[in-house]
Formats: sequence, structure tokens, C-alpha cells
Amino acid sequence: MPHVEESVQLPRDFKGFGEEGGRVSWPNRARIAVSFILNYEEGGERSMQDGDGLSEPYLWEKGSTAGSKPGARYLNSEHDFEYGSRVGCWRIFRLMKEFGWNMTLWAIAKAMERNPDFAKACVREGHEIGAHGLRWLEIWDYSVEEDKQYIKDTWLALKEATGEMPVGFYFGRGTPQTHALVPIVLKEIGHKLLYSSEAYNDDVPYWIDVPWEAGVAESEREGMLIVPYNYDCNDGKFHMAPGFMTSAGQTYESYLKSTFDMLYREGGKMMNIPMHARIVGKPGRAEALRNFMKYISDKPDVWVATRRDIANHYKQTYPYQSSGRTGGN
Repeated sequence: MPHVEESVQLPRDFKGFGEEGGRVSWPNRARIAVSFILNYEEGGERSMQDGDGLSEPYLWEKGSTAGSKPGARYLNSEHDFEYGSRVGCWRIFRLMKEFGWNMTLWAIAKAMERNPDFAKACVREGHEIGAHGLRWLEIWDYSVEEDKQYIKDTWLALKEATGEMPVGFYFGRGTPQTHALVPIVLKEIGHKLLYSSEAYNDDVPYWIDVPWEAGVAESEREGMLIVPYNYDCNDGKFHMAPGFMTSAGQTYESYLKSTFDMLYREGGKMMNIPMHARIVGKPGRAEALRNFMKYISDKPDVWVATRRDIANHYKQTYPYQSSGRTGGN
């Protein structure tokens, strides 16, 4: 059973922004902010080489049919992950360069260490390094102290591998308190969190109050800025059920366009496009991704930005005020 530290549990919020929904005033009167996110995990997944007793069975080309094969190397899995780091990541990198856009990487520290050329190129081109974990592992049952050490090790290893100290994060595989522990740990090591994406519950950023600031004067509270993530536009659904139901990219492309059209028409929203180098980095899917990129590049008033830029804009435009989702509104 996982440990639950009640003192740092973040409350649920079923109300959100209510009937009108959240609307953000984006730079240059853009109707939508679009965030491309590359989950860079290849080299950080489970493997015999790293003492895990099996090759990674999750989220690769054979999907649920692959099963788990403990006790020896499963080269099929290993090679699919290697495709991501050898080929797929560079294909996505080139697409971003073609359109002149920057993306955020949910970077696994061990994966960055094992592909230093890619890490350096991403930083050189202005892509954001966000924290995704030390390795691509479930840490669900970690104690509080193990959790805190894992967070600290993640940030320091990413700094060593990329030269950047992340200001935002999405672990996705943490304990019930990882989300809340991150800003606490970063403060202990002299670093400051800008935003968390450990949430899937809205189409716009928002602020939350944090329990450990309850006894702090309101003028000194910092809150936590949430830049929500999503699963529905995630290319991981090619290997999930229910998902995009085919390995072809056309269903994916159509869904991305439908999502964009709705949010663009509503205005003031943010769209996430979560990617994996070993999935959408395959040629047929990458072509569908490029079609989508071309589609939105032809629309006026679209702001494609890193999550760091989105968070900085939101923080400056809607500064935190206690008990206010959009800075006190």
C-alpha cells in the first residue's frame, strides 16, 4: 500500500471556472495557446541492463499484445525504444525547426544522459527542459523521504545532463504526494518552481492554494501555478485501449484538428499535443503530425509556445492571490 501524507494532500476542485469557463488573454490577442510536449523517455525505461529484470512492456509498438517477458532481454521492446532516441526524436526536432516553434520536453534524466547530442541540440534551439523523472518508472510506493530524494536527484541529474534546471514538471508516475513535494524539495535546494503540469482537469492554467502555506501571511504566500496536461490528444493512445484504434496517423490527425477547432472557436484556451519519439516519431504518424502543424500554422492568432512561456505569461498577467483561481478573480 502506498503511504499517504495527509499534511500535503491537495484538495479536489469540482467547480473550476463555472458556466463561462476559463478564458486567458494570450499575447498579441491570440485566440489559443498551443503546447507541443515531447515525452523523452527512451533510455530511461525498464531494462535488463539497468537491473530491472525485464525489458519495458509498456507503451511501445506491439501494444498490449507484447505482454511482459521477465528474466531476459526482449530485443523487440529494446529496439522500439531505441528507434525513438536514434530516429524519432530527431524527426520531431526537425518538424519543430521547420515551423519555427519551440516545444517542452518532459525529460527523463537517464534518457538525456544517454543521448547528450539530442539534449544539447534541444537546449541550443530554445526548447524547454521539463522534469519527467530520474527514470521512467513507477514510484507509487515510495516513502516520503524516498520521494523527496527522487525529486532532488531528478533535478540535479537533468541539470548535469542538459545544463538547464527545470522550472516545470510532469512525473505522471509518482506517489500520492509527489505533486505537492516538488516545490518543497526545490525550495530546500535553492530552486523555485514556476509551474506544475500534474493535472488533467482544465483547458487553461489556474492557481491553487497549498496546505503548507495555511499559516503564512497572505502577502507572503506563493501558491502553485497549474498548467494542465491531457491524455486525449496523447499519441500514447496508439498503444492504449481505447485509443486511436489503428496504427495509422489519420485518426490522430483528425482528432487533433477537431480539438483545435473547438478550442480556437471558444477562444482563450490552451491545447496540449503530448508526443513520444518512439510513437509519433514513426514516419506515417509524423506525417499526420506535420499535416496538423501545417493546419494550425495557416490560422491567424495562434500562439505556439513552451509551457515555461505560457506559465510566465499567465503569472505576469494573473498574479497569484489566495483563494483565486485566476489570481483573485
